[in-house]
Amino acid sequence: MSYFAHPTAVVDEPCEIGEGTRIWHFAHVCARAKIGRGCNFGQNTMVAEGVIIGDNVKVQNNVAIYAGVEIEDDVFLGPSCVLTNISNPRSQVVRRSLYERTLIRRGASIGANATIVCGTTIGRYALIGAGAVITKDVPDYALMLGVPARQHGWVSRHGHPLRPNAAGALICPETGWAYAEENGRLRCLNHPEDAPLPAQFREGKQGFDHFKALAK
Repeated sequence: MSYFAHPTAVVDEPCEIGEGTRIWHFAHVCARAKIGRGCNFGQNTMVAEGVIIGDNVKVQNNVAIYAGVEIEDDVFLGPSCVLTNISNPRSQVVRRSLYERTLIRRGASIGANATIVCGTTIGRYALIGAGAVITKDVPDYALMLGVPARQHGWVSRHGHPLRPNAAGALICPETGWAYAEENGRLRCLNHPEDAPLPAQFREGKQGFDHFKALAK
């Protein structure tokens, strides 16, 4: 077995779990789930039948990933965040064939206790604040806060708010990479959105005190 599962975890067969993935206390991976390499599933997590999860995905405690959800590489799911798959659930009505697709794209982060209403797409490297409720598609690099969530600017690939400098440029304070906004979309000018991070940019170097100011 190329992955680790804690003795209290339940892994139903058949399923696919990539090398180096770790599944911790009281987690449950259902049959026919597909999980990539180097992922981490915290205590009391669940992956439903048929769910597809990419590489290097971090799932914190108490997160259930239901059928209809697809998660790309490098996604972070914060503690107790909620993912849904039916807009109008009823106990008496069987709607298993009507699950609405939710897509969380590469590098996005979902904050603790946030809720993602089904049928939405979370863009690459978007940052969803703690407790936010997402009801519509989120652009790449968007910072989303509140209930319902509204966009509060842009963040860099490393999760730093991007504000124009004296020359009007959007520069990540951690990497020095530049970003440009065109037609309501943000793009990194130094590295492709779908390319993995170079090794020298994987070790975080700056704190996140600036987010405390946003919460006030």
